[in-house]
Amino acid sequence: MSKIGLIISREYRNRVAKKSFLLMTFLTPVLMAALFVVPIWLASIKDDEERVVAVVDQTGLYVDFFEDLWCEDCSFEVVDEAPELSLDNSIFPEKSDYIAFVIIDDDLSVNRNAMTIYSQKQFPSSIRRFMESSLEDYIEAQTLASYNIPKLEEMIEDAKVNVKATTYKMSEEGVTTSDSDIASIVGIVATMLIYMFIFVSGSQVMNSVVQEKVNRIVEVMVCSVRPWELMWGKIIAVGLTCLTQMALWAVLTMMIVGVAMGVMGIDMLELQETQATGMAMEMQNMSLMGMQLDVLGSINWGFVVVMFLVYFAGGYLLYSSMFAAIGASVDNESDTSQFMTPITLVVLFALYAGMYSAENPDGPLAFWCSIIPFTSPIVMMVRVPFDVPVWQLVLSLGVLALTIIGTIWLSAKIYRVGILMYGKKPTLKELLKWLRY
Repeated sequence: MSKIGLIISREYRNRVAKKSFLLMTFLTPVLMAALFVVPIWLASIKDDEERVVAVVDQTGLYVDFFEDLWCEDCSFEVVDEAPELSLDNSIFPEKSDYIAFVIIDDDLSVNRNAMTIYSQKQFPSSIRRFMESSLEDYIEAQTLASYNIPKLEEMIEDAKVNVKATTYKMSEEGVTTSDSDIASIVGIVATMLIYMFIFVSGSQVMNSVVQEKVNRIVEVMVCSVRPWELMWGKIIAVGLTCLTQMALWAVLTMMIVGVAMGVMGIDMLELQETQATGMAMEMQNMSLMGMQLDVLGSINWGFVVVMFLVYFAGGYLLYSSMFAAIGASVDNESDTSQFMTPITLVVLFALYAGMYSAENPDGPLAFWCSIIPFTSPIVMMVRVPFDVPVWQLVLSLGVLALTIIGTIWLSAKIYRVGILMYGKKPTLKELLKWLRY
């Protein structure tokens, strides 16, 4: 086995066997599953507390409405009188059987602000929204009925139009249904994964180099291997470790979620049907819930996956080599900030450029940032689902490959000198001298 292979094997085994790796590998899926399951479980628990809302209709126009109104979260009771409630009197009546008093002192069709709610605790927003929407429908129906026009409601319903355009993509392969929103989501997810991997794995490479330099282990290792072999082995080993951990996170999280949902007897379809208010209702109304399988099938998933792996590896090699050079240049982790700041700003700019490019994947910002090698691994993945021209992909990959080779060559020269330098933090001028050695 080559020396690089031995270094990869050693680094990988040491990292996988660490208690911190094992702890985070098994603890993180539990936390991720809890973030998903616990809110659903809490939402599925029925509140046995009886919540009664007292309604004082001083106009007498809405008594029948509230007597027939049914709400899953509460009940309404029409009362003749209410205690003295006003903004000047901030004391809610003691020993009250009601959670709130609803006062209606004027015709709501004329005065939209004629309904006031007084409660001792924070009044549930779901009940407030339910009352408002129900009253709006009731008042609208009463107003239409006052016009005495036969079948007016039916005519209004027939006049309502919901316009939705179907988009077709025409290419040499044929005509397929497309949706730019779906393509944007696929690209943004891929971009976020690459962004997170670059920072997590790159920082691990840098910290590993710093620790070995501080412990003087590297002085022993360079007696038998070349510095660039040591750097390459560490970069590849850390990358494999992060990939292993992410794969385990995905598998374990899905397993834990599936087991937890089965043990608690939570039916996702039943839960979605019962959640008629709040965020769950908004999520159900989102366009993502109405995606058609033929639209998802219009994306060339094989090509997207291949490009993701290529830019995934390219971005990691590009930035991890720079992180390794930074780790070799300093004596402790606190000194890395001055070198990390420019790289962090570039990566953050690439992330924001990718987000904005999702709206205009063929615009100047998207084009140039997908060609510039320090931003292309992140930005290009936003454009890939939109069928980027072949010549742009070739140009982007070619420039990225040449930049990776140059960056690794320069980082190796800094790494070769820096791992044996102690005592002070190097300046930019000294780093340039190291490149000429």
